[in-house]
Amino acid sequence: MSERKNLCVLVALHHGNQTLAERIGEDEARHAAERCANRIERAVAAHGGKVLSLDAGRTVAVFDSTDAGVQAASEALQRIRNLPPLRGTRQPVRLGLHHGAVENLEVDAAEPAGEGMEIALRLAGLCEDEQALASGTVAMLAGSASRALMSTQALSGPNWANLGWLVFGIGHRTDGGAVAPPAARPSQRLRIRHQQGVQFVDESRPVLLLGRERANDVTIMDPRASRQHARIECRREGFVLFDQSTNGTYVALEGQGDHHLKQDHLLLSAPGRIGCGFSADEVERDLVFFDIV
Repeated sequence: MSERKNLCVLVALHHGNQTLAERIGEDEARHAAERCANRIERAVAAHGGKVLSLDAGRTVAVFDSTDAGVQAASEALQRIRNLPPLRGTRQPVRLGLHHGAVENLEVDAAEPAGEGMEIALRLAGLCEDEQALASGTVAMLAGSASRALMSTQALSGPNWANLGWLVFGIGHRTDGGAVAPPAARPSQRLRIRHQQGVQFVDESRPVLLLGRERANDVTIMDPRASRQHARIECRREGFVLFDQSTNGTYVALEGQGDHHLKQDHLLLSAPGRIGCGFSADEVERDLVFFDIV
């Protein structure tokens, strides 16, 4: 079974495109991409990160702390911008950063996967050359020193409106250099009770995984639960449950009754119960209880 953790994920795309190859030649474009990859690897190492995969077109690295990921991304951009110019063309590198669940953590194992990897990769794909983007989760978890390396406001416009999360720039300031204010954080914690165990979701542990697979934070034994059934995230608006299952997730909030989620999400705004694949009113089942403390 592959290892699964909540980590800060950096995905760097550093492959040259056809336009760059036509302008400076294929050999020089390939060398430019290799130089970018080398500097990204050095920045990752300098901030205690771990490179999971590295090839001619992409680097994937993980960090135990969000601050280390932000600082590595900023340093990588600075190292790359110090390279010799490419006849007026930007260096072929794009960086995406997100904090979330990651699977296949062993070096040279199968392709890294999970929500952390998926969102970081998507952000990298939305970048322009010599740009780094971070998710709102990264901004929420970052300390003051790291927030100073990020834009104070989330990016706006049609490219970002439909993502479902906020996006911030890293490594360049367009606001006169003022330190970014801390993102609004929940001052409380979500307490999760399952069988005899108690766990908490808060800014220090912003993602909790539920499902039938034993690698989850909360293991549900009921056969109607999916292997990777749902997740709870600590976000700026509060604690949000995301269903990613086959049979759906049932959530009973105090005073609101049973909500059935199918590939959807719900703000956990009051105490309640969660049923993974079965009704939260089936009290004899493998229910998960939660409240805000």
